[in-house]
This record gives sequence, structure tokens and C-alpha cells, in this order.
Amino acid sequence: METAPLARNTVNHDGAPFKMAVENLSAFYGTKKAVSGVSLGFRQQTVSAIIGPSGCGKSTLIRCLNRMHEVVPGSRIDGKVFLDGEDIYQEDPVSVRRRIGMVFQKPNPFPTMSVYDNVAAGLRLNGVRKRAVLDAAVTKGLKQAALWDEVKDNVYGPGIRLSGGQQQRLCIARALAIEPEVVLMDEPCSALDPIATAKIEDLIFDLQKTYTVVIVTHNMQQAARVAEYTAFMYLGELVEYDRTEKIFEQPAQKLTENYITGRFG
Repeated sequence: METAPLARNTVNHDGAPFKMAVENLSAFYGTKKAVSGVSLGFRQQTVSAIIGPSGCGKSTLIRCLNRMHEVVPGSRIDGKVFLDGEDIYQEDPVSVRRRIGMVFQKPNPFPTMSVYDNVAAGLRLNGVRKRAVLDAAVTKGLKQAALWDEVKDNVYGPGIRLSGGQQQRLCIARALAIEPEVVLMDEPCSALDPIATAKIEDLIFDLQKTYTVVIVTHNMQQAARVAEYTAFMYLGELVEYDRTEKIFEQPAQKLTENYITGRFG
């Protein structure tokens, strides 16, 4: 098991630096501590899953990774989050979110926008105006999200009219269009049926060829299917973090074993 603490220039056991590293991170909502002293690292071009029962702090943790946590009034963090060795909390949050994309639990396409405009929204916010650049980015994003073949004949139709699974892939395309380095997904399949879920999982598997992916999921089978590494959280603390097969087959902590075997949660 990989354990804390991590240092600014920490490398993993293979000798390569972590793409992202969390060092002694605690997160608060007012006086309530939701995450307590978490340290772990995420490898480049891998999928890492964060699992645990409801209320264990996993969604709060992932929101700290691109500074979405701080938009909640009264919230704050202690500790550090590094991207390529640089503390993201010392950087401009807008530039951080360009490099670290986020996909939320429920599909949230912009309701008044077309499919095209949904995907192009982030680029336009970043000042991109050239039509050729937008066209290329929208096409690329939709193809990366495995949605192009389904919408290519109606890219100017309302995004909100797509099915739930298509809307989630549209949101993934929107996140990918700005060409982030890391993609965060907070329970991206929880509102989807099994067929749509399978498509998202196939997509996650493909995304790791280009991106570092971190996914929060309540579905342990999903973590086992898509993630190379898995972190188990309980009551705001990181209990264990290791290769996924190790977590599920030979966990080092009794608490992890009890959760994996369904004794609680």
C-alpha cells in the first residue's frame, strides 16, 4: 500500500513522478471537516477510482482536485494539491480548471444551447473565436466522447434533447474540448441505465490513453472494471490506496475488507 506523506517532488515506486499528488489534505464546510489528512498520488495516463460509503468525503476530495470545493460559501482546505509538482492553490483557479476538467454526477448540458455550442462553451469562455478552431475542437471532443456518430447530422439541435447517456457523453466532450491534462468524474454513471453505463465505462478505458482520469464511484464493480488503482475512504479519511486487484482481493486493512465484502456501507 502506498502511504502518506508525499513530498512536492515525490515519485511513485516506478520512479516516475505523479501527475497529481495530494499532501495532507483536509477540507472543511464551515466548521465541519469532510476530508481529514489525505495524502495520495495519481499516475499519468491511468484511471484511479475513489470508493467508499455515502458521506465518506470522496466527492469533496475530488472537487478539491480542481478547486471546485472553494466555490461553496464557507469552505476551505488545509494541505496541498500538486499538478506536475506545482501547488494548484498557488495558481489562478481558472487556469487550473482549464488543465483539470470535471464531469459531474448528473448530466448538465446547457439547456438553451445546441450540441455544438455546449461543446464549444469552454473554448469561447477562454477567448477562442475562430470558427475553424471551434469546428475542429467540437468534432474532436465529440469523437473522443464516442458521440460523434450519433449527433453528427444534428450538431445544431438542442443538447437537452439527447438521451441521458448521450447528455453525459456530451458533458464529457465539453470537458475534453478544452484539452485538459486530467479528467475528474464524480459518479458519472449513477443516473444512467446499464447500457449507457457500459458506454461511459468503455469511454473511460479509452481516455486513459491520453489523460489522467480520477473517478468517484459508489459502484465497486465499476471500480474493478475501469480503474488500475483504487482508494478506499471512510469517515473522511483515506483507509487504503493500492492497485485495484490488491484492494479487492488482498486488502491490507480490515476495514477495507469489511466494506468490499458488504459488511457495511
